[in-house]
Amino acid sequence: MCAQAAAFEQALALHCAPALTALAPANLVSLPAAEFPGLSGLLEAYNARLSAKGLAFTPLCQCRSRVLLLVYRPAFLDSRLKERHAARYLAGLGYPVSQGLDACLEVLRRRLNGGGDFPHEIGLFLGYPLADVVGFCALGGECAKLSGHWKVYGDVDYAKRCFRRFDESRAALCQGLAEGRTLLQLLGAVPMAA
Repeated sequence: MCAQAAAFEQALALHCAPALTALAPANLVSLPAAEFPGLSGLLEAYNARLSAKGLAFTPLCQCRSRVLLLVYRPAFLDSRLKERHAARYLAGLGYPVSQGLDACLEVLRRRLNGGGDFPHEIGLFLGYPLADVVGFCALGGECAKLSGHWKVYGDVDYAKRCFRRFDESRAALCQGLAEGRTLLQLLGAVPMAA
């Protein structure tokens, strides 16, 4: 495996383990553009090999120095966004939930690239509970009951369970990489040609 692919897999294991292991519908990772000059080729290769495992990779925002990459499970994410309360909240913000996941991702992409306020509703795309997204937006990130993978304003016990499972998934993937296996092997995907 080339050094760029190894660094890519390490970044994915560290920042996207919950989505990779189906514990969350999506995760984000910010990649330095200078370290990943062949990112489009990597994304094409990983999309081809992991789509059968229910995973997809798409850049949401890109500038000269960084690429914000969404690692997601399309079916899982689509079902989460269509949950009644989440769909109503997103529709109120202008997301065309009834038009499907791709239309919602396009709106999110435009909001991220539009130069306005950061779209904190992105938390719903990442699987955060609606109460926590709404609480964060209303309180500006202050007065959270708990901070971890996200700021918690609702069910602390649920969040603690999620945080623990997320940390365990990260540790397992990082351990596997440290033992010499590839991320594709760890996820049971078709390996890339040497």
